[in-house]
Amino acid sequence: MPISPVSSTSDVNNRIDSLGLDMQSLLQIILTQLTYQDPLKPVDNFEFVSQLAQFTSLEQSRQMTDKIDNLLSVQSATQTLGLLGRNVDVQTDAALLSGVVKSVSFKDSQPQLTVETTSGEFLTNASISQIVSVR
Repeated sequence: MPISPVSSTSDVNNRIDSLGLDMQSLLQIILTQLTYQDPLKPVDNFEFVSQLAQFTSLEQSRQMTDKIDNLLSVQSATQTLGLLGRNVDVQTDAALLSGVVKSVSFKDSQPQLTVETTSGEFLTNASISQIVSVR
């Protein structure tokens, strides 16, 4: 699993949120609103501050979600490494096999197990979802 560097402020500002807008675009929209507002009916300053607070809150929520996702990924990897040397039952397409977990690798951030079966054969690329029990 590759470890990504900590994002800098410019990276955060350039990221696109789930709405398809980054923080810079949102600020541009507010600036455009200010530029073309009706001088006889100006928008209340409180509204703009409220909009900025909402955009900031949205960005912080997105960042927190990203960090929680990363934390869950690391936790999953740590739990998977705890299977090394353990006896497991693995459900394959053909049968239920028992064996010992010999190695763990990660492909596309998904753990892949290599299990040595009781008959001495090696089952490679077993996924966590295939494990029925751990002893």
